[in-house]
Amino acid sequence: MELTVLGGCGAWPTSTQGCSGYLVTCEGFRLLIDPGYATLPALLGHAGAEQIDAVLVSHGHPDHCADLNPLLRARALGGAGPARLPLYALPGALDAVLALDRHGMLADAWTLHEFTAGARFEIGPFTVDTVLLPHFVPNAGIRLTSPRGTVLAYTGDTGPSPQVPLLAQGADIFLCEATYPETVPREDAEHLLSARLAGRYAQQAGAAGLLLTHLWPGTPPEEALRAARATFRGPLAVAAPGQVLEVGAEVT
Repeated sequence: MELTVLGGCGAWPTSTQGCSGYLVTCEGFRLLIDPGYATLPALLGHAGAEQIDAVLVSHGHPDHCADLNPLLRARALGGAGPARLPLYALPGALDAVLALDRHGMLADAWTLHEFTAGARFEIGPFTVDTVLLPHFVPNAGIRLTSPRGTVLAYTGDTGPSPQVPLLAQGADIFLCEATYPETVPREDAEHLLSARLAGRYAQQAGAAGLLLTHLWPGTPPEEALRAARATFRGPLAVAAPGQVLEVGAEVT
């Protein structure tokens, strides 16, 4: 299983990277997770729109799903004529982005599979376990297991919860939101994490490596790394566009 970071910026894209977006490949199957703002151009540097086999979305905020629209346009209007793209999301999470075009324009480009957080299901070679995590809207934490038993755990966006270290238990890579380095503002404290707390959760989970993502735009990566290093002793990095990691190898 291989993880390619397409973007890891929280809230809105910057001039140097898009929002959350991750391409996970295994046995030739390409799974796109959270195609947030400005991630499609990065994706197209690794695979054609018609080569994506499925999309999995943690929640319906546009910094996690907005570029699903241009992805579907590229597939439907680009002339390649690929099969319908399977979309996996919580109930209602994709309603807004799927309604951006005129009714029926992209109807033949996708098939929606809605799931309830807590469900286990298969996508291609992956076993997917999900858990409901606290956020401003319903958000599914995601745990992908490959046929070889390697594990990628991903929070989507979440606030503090005892479910987070359970999601990441023994994961080879824990991809964890870390919007703020040290302290989350009081008004957002129930819905977002700090890098320091992400590190603590990774340590509790016994995760082999921690990859911080969803940093607030303009946050120096070294600040997030310093905060997480105070609580996590394993390999640690901040998600950066173009980063390619073998799940099961050391995070760098």
